[in-house]
Amino acid sequence: MNEIKWDEISMEMISCIGTSKSNAILAIRAAKKNDFDKAKELILEAEIEMSKAHNLHFDIVSREASGEKLDLKLIFIHAEDQMLTTQAMMDLAKEMIEMYKIINK
Repeated sequence: MNEIKWDEISMEMISCIGTSKSNAILAIRAAKKNDFDKAKELILEAEIEMSKAHNLHFDIVSREASGEKLDLKLIFIHAEDQMLTTQAMMDLAKEMIEMYKIINK
């Protein structure tokens, strides 16, 4: 198999995840201002970026699952950590947007 470019993969994941996190926060702020169309758009953009990060991550996990011995790097573990916390933030952002809809009725 091809050699894993840990730094490149990890930094691409971190970039996508950072965009997801920013968009989730912006979506909450949009909902707070009663702009639910913008909030929905931002959450969708966050999900698209998170999907890119998940695909990169899945490729690595699949390689290990197929029996390849991997020499994990700390930067990749950091990217995984960021991905998990951002996914939780996105889930909470969706709930907060729904709460703002109820509050602003």
